[in-house]
Amino acid sequence: MSAALWALVVLPAVAGGMLLLAGRRADRVAPALALGVAALVTALAGTVALTRPSVDAPFLAGARWGLTADGPAALVVPAVAAVALLVLAYAAVEIRSDRSRFHGLMLVFLAAVLLTATATTLPVLLLGWEIMGAMSYALIAYHWRRDDAVAAGGTAFLTTRAGDLGLYLAAGAGLAGGTLDLTGLAGLPPGWRDLAAAGVLAAGFGKAAQLPFSFWLSRAMLGPSPVSALLHSAAMVAMGGYLLVRAHPLLVATGWAVDVAAWGGALTALALGVVALAQTDLKQLLAASTSAQLGYVVLGAAVAPAGAVAHLIGHAATKALLFLAAGAWLTALGTRRLSALRGAGRRHPLVGAVFAVGALALAGVPPLALWATKDEVLAGARERSPALYLVGLAGALLAALYAGRALAVVLRPVPPGVETGYDTERAGTREVAAGQWGPLVPLAVGAAVLGVLALPPLSRAVAGAVGAGPAPPTRVAELTLSGLLAVAGVTLAVAVPGRLPAPGWARAWLGLDRAARLLVVRPTLALARGLARFDDRVLDRAVHAVPGAVRGVARGLARFDDAGLDRGVAAVPALTRRAADALARVDDHGVDALVRRLARAARRLGVLARRPQTGLVHQYYVQVVLVLGAAVLILLLAR
Repeated sequence: MSAALWALVVLPAVAGGMLLLAGRRADRVAPALALGVAALVTALAGTVALTRPSVDAPFLAGARWGLTADGPAALVVPAVAAVALLVLAYAAVEIRSDRSRFHGLMLVFLAAVLLTATATTLPVLLLGWEIMGAMSYALIAYHWRRDDAVAAGGTAFLTTRAGDLGLYLAAGAGLAGGTLDLTGLAGLPPGWRDLAAAGVLAAGFGKAAQLPFSFWLSRAMLGPSPVSALLHSAAMVAMGGYLLVRAHPLLVATGWAVDVAAWGGALTALALGVVALAQTDLKQLLAASTSAQLGYVVLGAAVAPAGAVAHLIGHAATKALLFLAAGAWLTALGTRRLSALRGAGRRHPLVGAVFAVGALALAGVPPLALWATKDEVLAGARERSPALYLVGLAGALLAALYAGRALAVVLRPVPPGVETGYDTERAGTREVAAGQWGPLVPLAVGAAVLGVLALPPLSRAVAGAVGAGPAPPTRVAELTLSGLLAVAGVTLAVAVPGRLPAPGWARAWLGLDRAARLLVVRPTLALARGLARFDDRVLDRAVHAVPGAVRGVARGLARFDDAGLDRGVAAVPALTRRAADALARVDDHGVDALVRRLARAARRLGVLARRPQTGLVHQYYVQVVLVLGAAVLILLLAR
């Protein structure tokens, strides 16, 4: 069944790419094509969840192309695919212009999320992670003619990119330590293992909008409602928490990383709960609650991985439902302001009913989805530290307050004159189409029943699939306490709507955006300006001075050539002539004279040698006698 796993990723990527390349020509068929592909992907997700295939193929030197539908992926991938299908069904009605670009981006984004969820090696994970980040920028900045939308996309992209650098740090540590497999990071040597853990934590915190990265979610609300529903429910934000669940063995192996993840998630749940409670915009409230609820996923990734996966799945259905309901009211009433949405649930009863299910689930009211899943995470926190448990419990109370506040606003009677607050974002249609509320119903069912994943006997099956050991026991007393806190929080919020404290620093997302600009953006820009001045005043001047210096050297060499080398070259022929004349005189007066003298001596010797040659025999005898006599005399003298 590896072909199904390949198709799970390739099919939406190819279909999305075709829609993007086709452009406006495919606007008419884009929604139907996207829905068809999403339906096939959902079926493939169910198939791979049941059959658990794996893919292993050559990819890079030292790393394979690895995909798997193991336990965590088998649970999360079907949830991602189902939510994407319902969001695209809603978008088919919501998105009216440039449909091909929107649906193409959504399909490529879906492919990247599925690749991220099934990757087994860091290079494959990085590929999916990068494409997911790029598509999120394009989707948040979908209304590209609006400067604020483009700036929001840039903020989300750059903020998450800052955390994403950690994934490259983890990949470098894995490469140095000898493995690029996700499952092998826990076995790295201690130094490299700590670097890998730090990198994975940074990447997970950035994508999951945990402190201090949370503020990018606020800016991301300028994207279309279907984008918010997918990115902040089962897709990009969820993948940050999911990465930490997959890295649970690595966090445990380092020791310190478990505490960082646990306290980071718990404090985010607490702090962003206060932020959500202070918001006056429904989508901003839901965005802050996303960061807070993902805090429980991150906390669970450290202390209760099975609970983290169950909470992630329950939150995916709940948050997609709430964002799509907010989008339906935005289309109908043209506003996101809570003050203008008073009585919106009564104006549109079906949307109000499903929103109530989602809000109560978000609050943790029994027996809805996030009640039991959150308590399974809190049980792990209790085993780790009582203080950690109390912080998580305080975050749960805040969740009940902000969810109850939103519920109280939309379900209260319609006040007179509320229409004056409509159409602040766009011109409302005053109606919710069937295509908009249709996808909300199955999401509401999911928000109602998915809590069973954290209750026996399914909790044991989920824990076995996640493979991190048995889940910490959730006690009846703790479930009861959590449920009572949720009911009390919702009751309080409904009883005093609009009277809950809302400090300005909380409404401004703890000032995180301003702090990032002050501590990161401004110093970076100042450094960039300083480097630019250094470049202009030093490097550029040095570069411009080089040609002048070269020309000066060339002129000096030319003068030396004219004054020295040319004269030297000109003097060579004269010296050569003088040397030749001297050699000629030596030849004439020395060598030739010697040769002539030798010739004359040879001629004289020849003349003397011819004189004894007379041809007379008696003279020859006399010569022999003289020679013999001389020889005898020499012998006598020598003795």
